[in-house]
Amino acid sequence: MFIGDYLARRELYTPNRLAVVDAGKSPALRLTYAQMNMRASSLANWLHEQGVGFGDRVAILARDGVEHLDLFFACGKIGAIHTALNWRLHWREQADILADTEPKALFYSAEFEPIVAELRQAGLASIGAWVGVDGDRYAVNGERYAVNGERVAVDEETVAALIFTGGTTGRPKAAQISHRMIAWNTLNTVIHDLHHDDIYLNVFPLFHTGGLFVYTLPQIILGGTIILTRQFDPVQVLDLIEQEGVTVFAAVPTMYQMLTQAANWQTADLSSLRFCTSGGAPLPVPLVRQFRDEKGVRFKQGFGMTEFGPGIFALAAEDAIEKAGSIGRPNFYVAARVVDDSNRPLGPNQVGELVLKGPSLCSGYFNDPEATAAASDAEGWFHTGDLAQYDEDGYFYIVDRKKDMFISGGENIYPAEIERVLYGHTAVHMCAVVGIPNHKWGEVGVACVVPKPDTALSDEELIQALDQHLRDHLAPYKVPRQIRLLKELPLSGAGKILKRDLRNVRRDT
Repeated sequence: MFIGDYLARRELYTPNRLAVVDAGKSPALRLTYAQMNMRASSLANWLHEQGVGFGDRVAILARDGVEHLDLFFACGKIGAIHTALNWRLHWREQADILADTEPKALFYSAEFEPIVAELRQAGLASIGAWVGVDGDRYAVNGERYAVNGERVAVDEETVAALIFTGGTTGRPKAAQISHRMIAWNTLNTVIHDLHHDDIYLNVFPLFHTGGLFVYTLPQIILGGTIILTRQFDPVQVLDLIEQEGVTVFAAVPTMYQMLTQAANWQTADLSSLRFCTSGGAPLPVPLVRQFRDEKGVRFKQGFGMTEFGPGIFALAAEDAIEKAGSIGRPNFYVAARVVDDSNRPLGPNQVGELVLKGPSLCSGYFNDPEATAAASDAEGWFHTGDLAQYDEDGYFYIVDRKKDMFISGGENIYPAEIERVLYGHTAVHMCAVVGIPNHKWGEVGVACVVPKPDTALSDEELIQALDQHLRDHLAPYKVPRQIRLLKELPLSGAGKILKRDLRNVRRDT
């Protein structure tokens, strides 16, 4: 049983059960498991006719919608690799990713036609088919088609998808998500209290592990219903929970804060929810209490990462206040420990690096053997780069990030990538980017820049020029909220920039 079989097996068991509600369409598109399998089979047939086969990448650039699931399962049927692009990236960043992964086809929605026009000019020779989609353009109505050709030899280690994560070099790495990894993540999630009759509302982008794998794939296996939104809209989310009888919802803390500020918060009926799950950052206790007291909502919290799946740790609802700030305990099929710089395990309340082991680890990074080899040690422990500790009860806490990454509104931001762009400006002598606390987004970026002595621009002109330079090369969400001009950066005795000192210069409240 591999990805390509999931919809066919669900059609065998529950052909007329509601599988997907695409609430981003007008009117909403409602599809049964039989209809979903027909769409995936039809698209797999078309891909096969275009010469797409085992191991080939197929990219998609679109906001959340059923198109992502169509393509994911179509790729699974022919052994191709689903490659979802982050639509928030600059087109130059997209071009770099496409050049690295060399997909044979790129699916895109109409709103991204300007980006696609730029990409067409970028000389991406691998892309033989540029496919515009509007929800049903490639779906075949009427006769059902089987996949042409012989059945592909898919096994547990076959890569089903590439999910992109950042890196200390500033270039995104593509984690190889195998059929094995998805199956074990599903088992961890099911143990985490998912039911056959659940209705899950997804607001995570489907190019993230959270969107595609946290509850979406487990729901397909269990035969539940998935509701998709084009993008997060707090008013729509509250309406959908009530209208569709949603039982499971997941989001990041920023989204939950936005829900409480929505115009329909006071009147929203959330009584259908069995629980909500929060991840990406610690959930503030006042927010937990507000949802509990005003709406009767119970919170579970979790911790995951692209390379190991979204279901690594879980904090039960009854622990949300007493263990506030904890990511919980490892899920059933995850081993976790905290180690020192010599890789020796540490005891309770000692800070070290969080390392993981288990069957839900990814199959390394696509076309990057050096990064793959560096990610795990000789004993097979995956090194997360997060500094953590655990208490006497076995609850883990993230203390800091070893690789300087920060999270803003649920998005991972990698300072090295921003610094690389800043150093491309002729007026920059030295620079460092750090994340500082922010009441709305969790953290926001601050760029600390030492200008070159011969810079003719005034401070105001230079800040404006650097801001525009960043916007010309990066996705908007990566652009720092502040640019601070300094005479020098704090350095250690070894000449390294002391980013912790920079974070303490100004605290944004």
